[in-house]
Amino acid sequence: MSGHSKWNNIQHKKNAMDAARGKVFMRLSKDIFLEARHGGGDPSMNAGLRHAIEKAKSANMPNDNISRAIKKATGNLDGVTYEEITYEGYGPGGVAVMVDVLTDNRNRSASDIRHAFTKSGGNLGESGSVSFLFDKQGIIEIEAKDGLDEDEVMMDAVEAGADDMRTEDDRFIIVTTPEAFEDVRKSLTEEKGYEIDRAEVTMIPTTKTALTGTDLEKMETLIETLEDNDDVQDIYSNLDED
Repeated sequence: MSGHSKWNNIQHKKNAMDAARGKVFMRLSKDIFLEARHGGGDPSMNAGLRHAIEKAKSANMPNDNISRAIKKATGNLDGVTYEEITYEGYGPGGVAVMVDVLTDNRNRSASDIRHAFTKSGGNLGESGSVSFLFDKQGIIEIEAKDGLDEDEVMMDAVEAGADDMRTEDDRFIIVTTPEAFEDVRKSLTEEKGYEIDRAEVTMIPTTKTALTGTDLEKMETLIETLEDNDDVQDIYSNLDED
């Protein structure tokens, strides 16, 4: 019995790991699909697609999956049509939440997102109801390794078109406008040779809301529920996590 129980535990853990990996691959596929649809399927001519492919490969995503996502986006493979939607609303305690979705079924996604908010004690709002509480920025992170001079990195970033740079937890955080993001990333990597740990255009809250007790628990549940939804690409909130 003990051997059977051990095997069940091992199989359960493996199934959980496979499910988690499947969700990661699905979201990476959607990123590739989106970049290819917007900028074309040639990575050499589409920096966004090239970056999405690099992220997928770093997660050990099979090349067949990558190729299939590109073919779907460029019309070379029969498949579903994805639609980009951003949902806005308030979570527990009045925390502002934005949810980026890429879906092949608008009705399903709307129902799922609304249910997640309602179950946590929050509510969905109209477009623009919370987006005014966020600034859209490009964020590029570089590890502050030995040999990298902060002033030199800042100079290179500013010359490339960045707005600002700060140092946090042994990392250089470079801030750009969404429009300048791609040029700055390309300059730092291809021209200056920096290794970038994170590069994305994201939503930064202008104010933050602190939660405690039951409200905090409900907010954490809301985030977990949204993260488990295969259609959800990104979640932004102004929750004060400090």
